[in-house]
Amino acid sequence: MTKVKARGAQALPLNTILDGDCIEMMNSLPEASVDLIFADPPYNLQLRGELHRPDNSQVDAVNDHWDQFSSFAAYDEFTRAWLAAARRLLKPNGAIWVIGSYHNIFRVGAALQNEGFWILNDVVWRKSNPMPNFRGKRLTNAHETMIWASKSEGAKYTFNYEALKSLNEGIQMRSDWVLPICTGHERLKDENGDKAHPTQKPESLLHRVIVGSTNPGDVVLDPFFGTGTTGAVAKMLGREFIGIEREEAYRKAATARIAKVRKFDREALQVSTSKRAEPRVPFGQLVERGMLRPGEELFSMNNRHKAKVRADGTLIGDDIKGSIHQVGAHLEGAPSCNGWTYWCYKRDGKRVPIDVLRQQIRAEMSA
Repeated sequence: MTKVKARGAQALPLNTILDGDCIEMMNSLPEASVDLIFADPPYNLQLRGELHRPDNSQVDAVNDHWDQFSSFAAYDEFTRAWLAAARRLLKPNGAIWVIGSYHNIFRVGAALQNEGFWILNDVVWRKSNPMPNFRGKRLTNAHETMIWASKSEGAKYTFNYEALKSLNEGIQMRSDWVLPICTGHERLKDENGDKAHPTQKPESLLHRVIVGSTNPGDVVLDPFFGTGTTGAVAKMLGREFIGIEREEAYRKAATARIAKVRKFDREALQVSTSKRAEPRVPFGQLVERGMLRPGEELFSMNNRHKAKVRADGTLIGDDIKGSIHQVGAHLEGAPSCNGWTYWCYKRDGKRVPIDVLRQQIRAEMSA
């Protein structure tokens, strides 16, 4: 067997827009190096002729060469190739989002599964201001579909559940997202005042995807970069991005757009996390560090009970000794008790929840 000398680790071209074919460019990047892929591939709309409004004005529909394929078989071959390249790039705990319309999303979904991805959700982006159906022969296309998938069945992936819940006013985020299409000041225009890109996605859509499925510092790849919505939002949210775009006009627009974006400060980038995700702090650590002293009394928040702190981090009450949780539950006659929110201590005549001390330690751990 011939031994091949290992090459040095290849550096990722972070925060760069690569010029070229998406499959070739992805295959040139190091394996298992990307945390998230957001893909907005050609939809293969199969338009036949021009589309006009009732006043006979022409609709700026997608009729560009990059959206034209000779057959469904050719489109499927293209889809399989770029998905294989994408899966190679993802880290074991990475994930992919693909957006499409009824023209292509079902074919893409089957290809995802055939490549070994594991579908987590399909999300319906319901457009609050969709373009009407001018011919009046079909229902208005008022939504697009996104598929969210992990690299393989059983693979771990990032899901910031609490952050998405907070975005939705404390209610669990659903799989139907009502967001407007890209219009007004957000819509990029070329030097002639026309749309710089016919299918520019709104930043609100990418904000939700990136906040929900990545963390600050993660690498987000967009193989169909267009005018750079993914890169602009990734930069704002403190993520690294890699874009791939073969059309010079789109690269130019994206470069100018992203150059104007300012990254949010570190504190603003923090999002809500579940209590389970926070580092565990034993109550005994408060005693070890002198934040509470052996012999000091703790008081229940309802002011009905008290207990004394012991040197080993346990409490002793009237007829019970044990952890902060066990003693609290016994005194209340309850099956369980969260001692961190049940007990408080006195400082300068004021009662202070012991959880304040735990949060101080957690802040030090994350600094």
